[in-house]
Amino acid sequence: MNTAASTSPVYLDHAATTPMLPEAVEAMVRQQGVPGNASSLHGSGRQARRVVEEGRERIAHALGCRPGEVVFTSGGTESDNLALKGIAWARRARDPRRTRVLVTAVEHHAVLDPAHWLADADGFEVELLAVDARGRLDLDAYRASVERDPGSVALVSVMWANNEVGTVQPVREVVDVAAAHGIPVHSDAVQAVGALPVDFAASGLDAMTFTGHKLGGPLGVGGLVVRREVEVGALLHGGGQERDMRSGTLNPPGIAGLDAAVAIAVEGQAGHADRVGALRDELVRRVLEVVPDAHLHGDPVDRLPGNAHLGFPGCEGDSLLMLLDAQGIECSTGSACSAGVPQPSHVLLAMGCDPDQARHSLRFSLGRTSVPSDVDAVVAAIGPAVERARAAHRGAR
Repeated sequence: MNTAASTSPVYLDHAATTPMLPEAVEAMVRQQGVPGNASSLHGSGRQARRVVEEGRERIAHALGCRPGEVVFTSGGTESDNLALKGIAWARRARDPRRTRVLVTAVEHHAVLDPAHWLADADGFEVELLAVDARGRLDLDAYRASVERDPGSVALVSVMWANNEVGTVQPVREVVDVAAAHGIPVHSDAVQAVGALPVDFAASGLDAMTFTGHKLGGPLGVGGLVVRREVEVGALLHGGGQERDMRSGTLNPPGIAGLDAAVAIAVEGQAGHADRVGALRDELVRRVLEVVPDAHLHGDPVDRLPGNAHLGFPGCEGDSLLMLLDAQGIECSTGSACSAGVPQPSHVLLAMGCDPDQARHSLRFSLGRTSVPSDVDAVVAAIGPAVERARAAHRGAR
């Protein structure tokens, strides 16, 4: 097995960030020579504005929404914050009873943290919606939570697909329950766009988050799709850009790169899912042959095509990750770290795992650049790595 020092790494952390598509890089480079601010009225400004608006139109077409519904942001975290806080504020301003915010217990922290901020700093009440052992929303419990007092719910946020274990959520059913009571629904679709069929209009959602660096685009640029009828309070104030929801100078090169990446990812979604899903299934099958007591987390069928989240009993996921990294295999534990202290995954805890079980997992996430030899490399390295990690874990107890 070659080490990381002698060969390129085997990159299996596409759920964190994907390599940029050459087309996205080229689109950005083409815009670097345009000096204008997209808010200026002179020729260079109009040229920059043209890049922004043409990108907005193409992205809207790819995502199944209207161009005026696309609000450009710095990425997924800002978009989630804008959706959670902005919609909650606007709803409460119209009706002071609207103080409940419902989110699943397995959301990304870009949703959970602003939700908890609304509770701690602004008087809202946050309810964490339960999931089953596969990480799928308990629809009966969700319906009961909404119907207990629908007039008090400001909004619901349910991610399209989970970033850690890959489980796809029943977004349409979530919307149907909320819509019956006039409650807006937001979905963090950061992991879904380009990996799954995503159509904003067909989903019935009121707001949806996407970002560039999860689908071959640049870091630092993304968007929030918001239906025109939905009121959203602004986080940033200044120039009134983006329907007065998101003030700040627009980023034409970044938007050009995002435009290119979204178009390619959405157009090639079905083929990508088939190819990467087959690689993922091969990886899971062969790893379970080498480590028979390992197990797959998340829904075994209704999951992201590139996600393989595996538990390895008897060892710390962080130790196993570093052992694989030393062999040039890059993956993730999928768990959060606070002040440098590893914490068990809140997603796995919500799925019913105990803290020890939640610490012994790894997420292998495959993407556009993944090839069969990447699977071979994992299979060759995983057995010895697990043995060493288990020995270290026993010695530490």
